[in-house]
Parts: sequence; C-alpha cells; structure tokens
Amino acid sequence: MNNYLLIIIIVVYLAVLFFIAFLAEKKKKSKWVNNPYVYTLSLAVYCSAWTYYGSIGIAANSGIDFLPIYLGPVIAAPLWIVVLRKVIRISKQNKISSIADFISLRYGNNRFLGALVTLVCLFGTIPYISLQLKAVSETFEIMGDNFTHVSTNIFNDSTFYVALLLAIFATFFGTQKADASEKHTGIIAAVAFESVLKLVFFLVIGVYVTFYLFDGTTDIYTQIATRANFKELTGLSGLEEGFNWFFMIGLSFMAIFLLPRQFQVSVLENTREKYLKKAIWLFPLYLLLFNIFVIFIAWAGEITFGGTANSEYYTLLLPLKNGNSFLATLVFLGGFSAVISMVVVSTLALSTMVSNNLIIPYGFLDKFIRNQTERNAKYIKNIRRISIFTIIIIAYFFYVSFSSELSLYAIGLISFVIIGQLAPSFFIGLFWNRGSSKGAVIGIIVGFLITVYTLILPFTISATGRENFTELGLFGISALKPYALFGIDFLSPPAHAFFWSMLVNLLCYLVFSIMTKGNYRERNYAEMFVDSNNFTALQDSALVWKGEAYVADIKNVLIRFLGETKAARALKLFFTKYNLPLDTQLADARLINFSEKLLTGSIGSASAKILISSVVKEEQISLVEVLKILEESKKNIVSNKMLLEKSDELSQLSSKLKDVNEELVVKDKQKDEFLDTVAHELKTPITGIRAATELLMDEEDDMPKEIKKQFLNNILQDSDRLGRLINNILDFEKMETGRLKLNKGSLDIQQTIRTAVERTQHIAAKKGIKINIKNVHRFYLNYDEDRIIQVLYNLLSNALKFCEPESGHIEIDYRLGNEVLEIVVRDNGKGIPLEDVDFIFDKFYQSQHQNTIKPEGSGLGLAITRQIIEKHGGKIWASKHIKTGAELVFTLPFS
Repeated sequence: MNNYLLIIIIVVYLAVLFFIAFLAEKKKKSKWVNNPYVYTLSLAVYCSAWTYYGSIGIAANSGIDFLPIYLGPVIAAPLWIVVLRKVIRISKQNKISSIADFISLRYGNNRFLGALVTLVCLFGTIPYISLQLKAVSETFEIMGDNFTHVSTNIFNDSTFYVALLLAIFATFFGTQKADASEKHTGIIAAVAFESVLKLVFFLVIGVYVTFYLFDGTTDIYTQIATRANFKELTGLSGLEEGFNWFFMIGLSFMAIFLLPRQFQVSVLENTREKYLKKAIWLFPLYLLLFNIFVIFIAWAGEITFGGTANSEYYTLLLPLKNGNSFLATLVFLGGFSAVISMVVVSTLALSTMVSNNLIIPYGFLDKFIRNQTERNAKYIKNIRRISIFTIIIIAYFFYVSFSSELSLYAIGLISFVIIGQLAPSFFIGLFWNRGSSKGAVIGIIVGFLITVYTLILPFTISATGRENFTELGLFGISALKPYALFGIDFLSPPAHAFFWSMLVNLLCYLVFSIMTKGNYRERNYAEMFVDSNNFTALQDSALVWKGEAYVADIKNVLIRFLGETKAARALKLFFTKYNLPLDTQLADARLINFSEKLLTGSIGSASAKILISSVVKEEQISLVEVLKILEESKKNIVSNKMLLEKSDELSQLSSKLKDVNEELVVKDKQKDEFLDTVAHELKTPITGIRAATELLMDEEDDMPKEIKKQFLNNILQDSDRLGRLINNILDFEKMETGRLKLNKGSLDIQQTIRTAVERTQHIAAKKGIKINIKNVHRFYLNYDEDRIIQVLYNLLSNALKFCEPESGHIEIDYRLGNEVLEIVVRDNGKGIPLEDVDFIFDKFYQSQHQNTIKPEGSGLGLAITRQIIEKHGGKIWASKHIKTGAELVFTLPFS
C-alpha cells in the first residue's frame, strides 16, 4: 500500500477520534457517555499493542505462555468490589488526581514519596510507550511494503510524526482544565470507541485466518501437531515454568491496579461506583474474546511462514500474503487504536504526576504564590502540555536506541516489573495503618535498584554487545549474576527480577514500618485510608489539626488558583454545610482539610499541603493524641449512627402511638354513641310500658275489652324487647370477661337453621320478605345449639332490617370447606359500605352511612355474634365486592 495513502487513513482516523471526543465533551452528561459499558470499555486500555501483536509472537514461539498476563486481571476483577471501590471512594473524597497523589496522601502528603512514585511511573511507562511506537513503526513498514527502509534522521521517520500526532491529541483533550481531578469524558469516550474497534477487527482477522485460510481450528491443530516442539507449545515444561507463570500472574494482577493509565481510567474517570458491578464480569469477558483466536493465528502463521517472518505481526502478514489488503488495513487500524488509547491515557496521567509531584512542589510553587489566577492556571496547563510532548519524545528516542533489540513482550514485562515496585506501599497501605512513609520510600528505592540490576542493566549492557556482566556477574562473582541472583537460575529474567525486587521491597516496607513511627499527620491519613467507611462519614472533620489559622489568609491562597468567584462560592458552601456564620474569622481543621482538597486537583496533594501550611501556624500533635482524637471521632460516628437508629425507632413508635390514640378516640366516640343507643333502647320500652299501664289504670272501667287486650299485648312485647336487650348486655359482658361456657353436642345444622328461621318468620311475614333455606341436606357437627340459633337470629334480624318490604329476599346456604362447615346468610338489601366491611363486628362500631332514621336494636348483635363464633373456633366475616345486598359468612369446625 502506498505510504501516503496510509498516512491519509491515519489522519482521517485521528479526525474521527477528535470528533468523537469533542462530541462526548459537549454532551458529557448524556447517558451515551456515562454508563457502565463505556466505563468497562475504557478499562480495555490495558490491551495495548502488546496484546494486539506481542501475544501472538509469544504464542508462536512459547505456546500458552501469553496467558498469564491476562489471567492476573481476570483474578483481580472480582476483588474490585472490595479494593477498587475503596480506592475510588478515597480518591473522590480527597480529589486525588493521580496514583502518585494517592500514595503520597496515604503517607501524610509526603512530598518526596509523591516525587519518587512519579519517577518510578516515568521509568516504567516510557519503555511501554516506546513499545507502542515500535509497533506503529514496524506495522507501518509492513503495510507500506517498506521492510528495508532505514531512516537516517527523525525528519524522514514516519514514527516521529505519528508520535507528534499522538502528543497533539493528548494535549488538546487532556489539558483543557487546570484541575486534573475533573473527568476527561471526551478521551474516555474515544478510548471506549477504540476498544470496540480493536476487539472487532481482531475477531474478524481471527475468523478469517481460522475459517477462511484454514478449515477451522481442527485443521490448524492437526497441522501444528506434527511439529517437533508441539508439546512445548501446549503445556508447561515443568515446575520451573509453573513458577514463571505464578510470578507473571502476580505481576499482571498488580499492573491492573498500578499502571498509571489503569489508575486513570478505573479510579479517576469513574463517575459511579455501581459501574464496578458490571465491569467485574464484562472486562474478563472482553479479555476472553480478545484471546480466543490468539493461539490459532499464531499457529496459522507458523504453518504458513515456517518461522521466517516476524511472528508478532502474523495478523498483518497473513492477509497481505493472501492479497487481502483491505482486511490488513482494518487490522492495522485496530493495532493503531490500541496504540493511541494507551499513549494518550498514559501521557495524560504522567503529565499530571510530573506537574503536581515534581515541577510544582520542587520549583514553581513560589512563582505560583506571587501570580494571579488566570496566569497560574495557564502555567499549570502549559507544564502539562510540555510534559506530554517531552514524555513522548523521550519514548521515541528510547525506541530508536533500544526497542529494536527487544520484542514487544519483553519491553512490556520490563515496564510491569518497574511499576510493580509500588505494590507494597499501595496494597498494604490500604489495610494496615502501621505502614510508614519511611518503609514505603526505602522499599520502593531498594526494589527499583534491584530491578535495575537484575533486568534493566543486563539489557542495556547486552545492547552494546558486551555479555561478560550477564554471564559472570558483578566483579565475576557467580552469586551476583543478574539473571541468576544467589543461584536462582530457573526463572525467566522478568520473573527473576520481579521475585527478588518484590521480596526485598516487601521486607523493607514491613521492617522499617514496624521500626519507625510516622508523624501525626501520616497516622491520621493512615487511619482515614484503612477505616475509610467510618471516616467517609466524617468528611472534612477526619483531619486532625491544631494551630492558628485565619479564613482571610486561606481565602487569599484559594483565590490565586480558583479565582475570586469560585473561592467565595466554595467558602460559602463550606460555611453553609457546617452551619457557620459567613463572617467567621478563625479557621478550624475542617476548613484546612477542605481547602487542601480544593487545591489538590490543580497542584497535587503535596503542593496543596505546602501552600496551606505557608499561611497557617500549625502545632505539633503527639501520635497518642492523634489516635485518641481519631478514636473519639469513630465513637462519635457509632454514637450518631445509634442515635439515628433510636430516633427512627422513636419516630415509628410515635407514629404507632398516634394511630392507637386516634383509634382510642374513635372507640371512645363509638362507646358514647353505643351508650346513647342502649339508653334509648332501654327508655323506649319502659316509656311504652309506663304509658300503657297509666291508661289501663285511668280507664280501667270504661276501656273496651279489645283495646285493653291490645294495651296488655303492647306491654308484653315491650317487656320482651327489654328482656332481650338486657340479655344481650349480659351475654356481651360474659363474653368479654371469658365467663361464657358452651354446651356443645352433636347436632344437625339443617334443623338448627330451620329453628332460627321459624323464630323470625313472623317478622318476615309482616314485612312481606321471603326467607329461603337453599341446602336441604342434613349435616351433624358439635356446637352449642342455643348460641348458634342466637347467631343466626342476629344475622337474620339484621337482614330483615335492611331489606325492602314486599321485595326483600333472604337466602341461607351451607357448604363443606377445608375441615370446616361454611354457613352463608345473603340478602338483597341496601348492602354494607366497603369502608365498613372490616369493622361491623367491632364493639361500639356504628356506620357513618346509616340513615337518619336509625334501625332498631342496641348494635351489640354482631359483636356478640363474632364472640360466639370465635368461641366455637370458627371465623365470621362480611364478603367484599358484593354488587347488591350483603353476604355474611361464618364457619364451624368439624371437631
């Protein structure tokens, strides 16, 4: 393919990425760019050119040895819910802008430690960026069919111009704002888009090679199985190889947390913690899909080229050999996507670290203090822009000087081992509060020096053509051979360097942390990191601080970096949050902590601490006092939590008490109405009896015999009514006090129903209401007949009261239920209002929907009825949703 056409394709592709990033920045609040899928795809920045090309080279030469680099992240993914969520929470609370800031803050905002972590990340990432540039250069040559071209200077080297384009892209979208803790939505959206492209193109070439060039996986396996080294390609060569796998898995496990680009996308660009739930299974799935065809592409390349071509680029060489330049172009763009995303995110993270942990705290801080807001922001952005260009240019010269000697896989492992030196201070510091800055610093330095001795130095010396150091060791001492330190010669160079550097690093960290105690601020932050759940609730109060500070001085510092408006708004929010007067003069620990967090995003935690310290007078606090204050703070959290729970309980009890009180008021009102009704019911027959008696006494001689008989009959009826009312009251009192005794016997329910109907028949006949017994079958069970007749009489009397004369109809039915007999009394009267259905059997309850002419009776009938049925072990209720009339049902158990 023509080189100029290839350059045009690259430029157009970069323009597409620019457009996507620009669109995402413009719509940064849209769900299209803020969702768990974009977040997970951004994590795939892990899959760089090493994955795209280097894995195939390893698979071709060493078989399944490419897998450990992916097994580590897969093992780490489930732990993100515990570890990564904790890191994200701490970072958001403290406005962390890089992994150097994070580790520095854990150890008391230690400026030197932040600078050291930055240097380690630079040494570890620059070779990795050079790896990407190497991949771009070599694939460009392959696509341009320019294998023999050797550039004489940087100006005719296409890789140099690609590096410049990458630097421009990273600079444009990565340094828009001075506050590095703000989200880079555009870059993340572009990385997610690239992650989709590189996966799809890799799967396409995998399917093409496996099922088009060859007759499926079986065909490839059958052909490669005839090779002499086939057994070595498909298994581990022994225990030594197992140790190599173990250390490589451990190395990649650490890398997925510690690589600056991974920390940037997984922690700093995370907008919601809940995205982790999707990422813990979606990211391993992504890695699985990426590696499905690796071994088959590698074997297909070996079968086709027989080891005569560079195995790392079989994905390009196979389609080109078969005349499919279009597919080769897609693969090239997929690899280029892997390069762009890695370089852009890495340089973005490193530029922030360089500015916030190296340049600003060690040289520019005084200059910032003297200048104005806009100029300070411009200085910060310019420092980061220059840093991005410088890092990429240094990586380019590293590529020119050394990368040609090593494979992509080897360069990647060197970077992993260097970055791995941050592991003890990072992981142990999250869960062990005794870890000290001295232990972290010494551990990292010693670990890095061992890595230099056992891995970087031999590689550098070998590049010059001298092998004496590697073969004989330092000063000719065999125990000091860099690849076989103290006789351990069965590990690969990266695994060997990782083993010794990590062992000594870890020991130094633990020993010096136990032997030395950090200052009060260091222990303060240690407690905040280790017990992050409790201290998150404290927020700005989590910082232990004593001294003299004035709001005006702190405000002046904030204005220099945030501007007058933003600083005033931030302070107003702070005072409102803690319910402080706006004219507060003296600053407390909360304001100190709040101010440091505001500045951290722009200049880093170490520089923020220095700036705020320059305007306050801080008193030294003993470690014992710090621990005491922190313990009191934690106790306050627990106490507040308990008080909140008690407050909720009291609120619930208060609500219940209010409901009970309202119910009692209603009951009391019903009781008064009931007493009025009883008094009325007692007074009515007594009045009738008295009136009739007086008339009989006054007109005894003159009154006709028929009228006298009528008056005597009225007296008898009123006496019966009075007797029934008194009996109801006495029955209800017996039932309420539990003194009612049942006289049960085995009886025929059909006969009992007939008896009850006969007792009410004269009332029904007088009103012209028909009563029908639907079931005519006999059924025997145990019950007190008198009481059940009383129940039926009450139910029938109620039905008779509410049925219309001449058109009323009452039906009694009974049927067998589940170990009970169910008896139903239904009528076609006016029915029961739905809101009264659940309460008509309550004592003292009277419906609010009764007519103004109140029905006769005391209102105790249904309450007595329920007591009798429950005494028999049955239940009684009114059926709901009856369209016309009412239906009352009660049950009697068989036994």
